[in-house]
Amino acid sequence: MLENLLIRNYVIVDELDLNFLLGFSSLTGETGAGKSILIDALSLALGSRSESGVVKKGNEKADITATFNLEGNDEAKAWLSQNEFEESDNQLLLRRVIYKDGKSKAFINGIPSTISQLKSIGESLVDIYSQNIHHSLLKKTSQREILDSFLGFKEELRNLKKFYSEWQRLFLEQDKFLKNKESFLNELNEIEDRYNEFSALNFTYSEWQQLQIDQKFLANGNELISGVNKCISMIDDGDISLNSLARQVQVELKSLYGLDKRLENANNIMHSMQAESMELSRELTNYLQNVDIDENLQQSVEEKIQSIFSFCRKFNVKPEDLEAESEKWLQRLEELKIMLSDKDISLLVSEAKTSYDEIASKVTNKRVSAAILLSKLITEKLNQLSFNDASFNVELSSIDPSINGNESIQFLVSTFKGAELQPIQKVLSGGELSRISLAIRVASISNIEVPTMIFDEVDVGIGGGVAEVVGNLLKDLGGKKHTQALVITHLPQVAAKSDHHYKVSKKQVENSIYSEIRLLNEADRVDEIARMLGGIKVTDKAIDHAKEILG
Repeated sequence: MLENLLIRNYVIVDELDLNFLLGFSSLTGETGAGKSILIDALSLALGSRSESGVVKKGNEKADITATFNLEGNDEAKAWLSQNEFEESDNQLLLRRVIYKDGKSKAFINGIPSTISQLKSIGESLVDIYSQNIHHSLLKKTSQREILDSFLGFKEELRNLKKFYSEWQRLFLEQDKFLKNKESFLNELNEIEDRYNEFSALNFTYSEWQQLQIDQKFLANGNELISGVNKCISMIDDGDISLNSLARQVQVELKSLYGLDKRLENANNIMHSMQAESMELSRELTNYLQNVDIDENLQQSVEEKIQSIFSFCRKFNVKPEDLEAESEKWLQRLEELKIMLSDKDISLLVSEAKTSYDEIASKVTNKRVSAAILLSKLITEKLNQLSFNDASFNVELSSIDPSINGNESIQFLVSTFKGAELQPIQKVLSGGELSRISLAIRVASISNIEVPTMIFDEVDVGIGGGVAEVVGNLLKDLGGKKHTQALVITHLPQVAAKSDHHYKVSKKQVENSIYSEIRLLNEADRVDEIARMLGGIKVTDKAIDHAKEILG
């Protein structure tokens, strides 16, 4: 859920630090006070496109931070984990800084991110339904998305798109193959020769690393032997060798220790040094006894390294990438062999089509079941919104296979008894369209996973007793566990149903206009509802009416 929105130097907002709560919250205020500015600012924190001109006059940048509580939001937590953003105590901070020239920076939990990452995580945090949502509902693509969102089966839809794309890719390749069979034969021979040459190398990356170690050792063998012999000589040979000097110092210190016991530590250190010196001599002698500079082995290692380098230069690949590239070559070989066999690529196309058909059939069956349930739910909501004899139907029509399945989805409605079901775009009345749109939204998001839903004046064109019903519907949405509904409204009946009521207002200080917002107490809430009921002048009658609808 959205816990806090901090806005600095944005449009007419100087600084706004606003806390939000679970449940149903309403935001009210006079036209132009800045209610929608809050939604626009939040949208920027969620990755929407920024423009120049949003920075408050006299400032270099606008700064917007949205804080979310992720309790119960497993999808958002999984996204953070997959994208390596740290999450602590269910807290998530999304920040957007916008500069005067329109450029911006984004941060997720204080870590720099891309705008697309903000947008991606934002999809699991907030859904915003704006005034123009009515118009988007007229599009069949939006209607399909609503039904699929109601279904809540994202994995099947991802597989549907994946299998369709694979089927189409192979289909186009089959067409290309039939026109270019000879080029595929040439490709097969080329990759086969390359893979055979690679196989002859008997290459593994771990062996390659060992070869480099061996080559370095063998190439420097004489220098190693000479150097170690020199070290042994310096340790053991002559009166000034390390061991000889150590023995002399040891004898002298031992004598001095007999005169002054405070030299005990120095005497012990010298004793250890003498022992270490002798151990070093034994270790180097043992190294010489075991070192083996095999010229034949050196030649073999260098030849193997040279053959690997030659292969890599020839095919423009790095040794560390060879194993991965070889797997790609092998996969392509197998694909080409199938394509060029008697069964040719038609087998691959057929298998891909079968995979698509299977998932598309599952999607169709789920859509059919969901369409029946959604039609019933929306009809019930329409009846609540004073369409007493209305009927709503989600119609599925068969189409040619596509990336979105084997059916198109269209919303049909009849608004009075005996009326013929017709597409919602033919419902001409703005008020009717508003109510139908709201009914669709409320019914289709009843099982939504996104915890925060924001409705920006979606109740335009609705009034009277229907407004109270709208308020009840929105209150139900905000009453679910881990969810909140925020509504910008001009309807007192809707605002009166909210659990928390915020008032947005603006004031002029010298030549500047500022927007501010505050959470209303009970007395202030009565005054605000009265203002919404009575207009500019708040009468005693309006106050009484406000108290009545607030209950």
